[in-house]
Amino acid sequence: MQNITLTIGGMTCQGCANGVSRALKSVAGVEQVQVDLAAHRAEVAFDATQTNTAALIEAVEDVGFEASL
Repeated sequence: MQNITLTIGGMTCQGCANGVSRALKSVAGVEQVQVDLAAHRAEVAFDATQTNTAALIEAVEDVGFEASL
């Protein structure tokens, strides 16, 4: 299991945070997601044999937000 913290740009409300959470949870191999709206961060635990950081960032960007390490 690998853990990373992504910086998320563009979140302005709890609905945004929920959307980011859903997007990350939809990626195969993601075990746990915790999105912090106030800190503009998402902590993600995932199986590195099933996905990678680039795929997680892409999932967030695909729903209209910015993501970086």
